[in-house]
Amino acid sequence: MSTQGDLPSHWQALFGEPPAMRLASAAAPGGGGGGGDADLAHSGGPWTKASAAAGELRVTTAEGLGKMSAAHEGISAGTTGLAATAALAAVRESWERRVAAVRDECGSVQSALLNVAREIGEVDVNNKVAFSQLVLKQGADR
Repeated sequence: MSTQGDLPSHWQALFGEPPAMRLASAAAPGGGGGGGDADLAHSGGPWTKASAAAGELRVTTAEGLGKMSAAHEGISAGTTGLAATAALAAVRESWERRVAAVRDECGSVQSALLNVAREIGEVDVNNKVAFSQLVLKQGADR
């Protein structure tokens, strides 16, 4: 957008040419669509995909905890008194705490990411409506 003719000459001298700005979905100057590195394009899935990945990781870690528990069933019965059994139990408990913490964090992150996706989607819809109304109003004013 040029300021030529839009501002009085003394204002143009003060401000010069404004920096270019365009929406991600708007056509670039000289043709072509948006989508370049400088465009803001946050909707369309990245937050939802990240939420789904966190959910999948939560499920996978929960399954891993179950498999770990099943794999250690009955170990202590046949190896009572061995130092290796106590060491294995300590290591297993440590890993179970860590994996459970990852599982729980993934659940927390999953819901937070999904909330962001919803909020951004609502903002995008509201902005699209506002821009559409602005375009209609400008068209009616001409």
